[in-house]
Amino acid sequence: MQQKQPAANGAGLLGVARSFVEARQGGKTVITYPGKAPSSLQEAYAIQDEAISLWTDTVAGWKVGRITGEDEKRFGVDRLVGPIFKNSIRRSNAKAEPMPVFESGFAAVEGEIVIILGVDAPPNKMQWATDEASALIQSIAAGIEIASSPFPGINDSGPLVTISDFGNNFGLIIGNEIPDWKSFEFDKWRCETFIDGKSVGKESPASIPGGPIESLRFLLELSAKRGLPLKKGMSISTGAITGVHAAQVGQSASVVFDGVDPIRCELLNYTPPDPQSATLRQSA
Repeated sequence: MQQKQPAANGAGLLGVARSFVEARQGGKTVITYPGKAPSSLQEAYAIQDEAISLWTDTVAGWKVGRITGEDEKRFGVDRLVGPIFKNSIRRSNAKAEPMPVFESGFAAVEGEIVIILGVDAPPNKMQWATDEASALIQSIAAGIEIASSPFPGINDSGPLVTISDFGNNFGLIIGNEIPDWKSFEFDKWRCETFIDGKSVGKESPASIPGGPIESLRFLLELSAKRGLPLKKGMSISTGAITGVHAAQVGQSASVVFDGVDPIRCELLNYTPPDPQSATLRQSA
């Protein structure tokens, strides 16, 4: 059973969660933040918890993003998380994968390292060391996270707002397994991101403090505290290596890691099959 954090303005948080879920299901735009913005990590994750309970798909993974600068000092953490749902995960192939985004909202592509878990995490383990986190890994692959939200201002509104709308995630493409990933030599794994054939960044996963394993370790602890322990087979997108690259419907993107096939995608406008039939789960 999911353990939701109590919050003083619970009714308001529920309204924010429902507004985002309804907008995502219906392909609508949220012009302004739908209610009072969260003022703490506790409130932000409470909104996310509520939205997860309303969503009609299964959580099959998690994205981990960065919190930097003054926000890192303010909140005392350098990462945030959001759910990745089963139906939004794709496997890369030779062709460009069509990936929906919110045309009038926010959209971006991010080159990422994706960790696939080989075992369930113990549900009552609240503290994790780096070597303990590494022991859960089944494989490590190249990937692209699709960041998109019906709220166009999400990326300019701070980490709490990002957390509140599923961490700004709207999809994941998993590519080939990284050769010799068990060496964990992150500084040697070069990643380059292209939009419409133009390079927009080249870096290694070592550019993220602690690298992908620290992202997994952080997620293990936070998920356990939220009553959402990680499960075997989950895909963990561990952070934007070359940055968050804003993109628009109609653009193409690719991510190239040394030693694996390029991952390609085309951004399409998300159109729900039948907006009138979109329904929410009943809140628990």
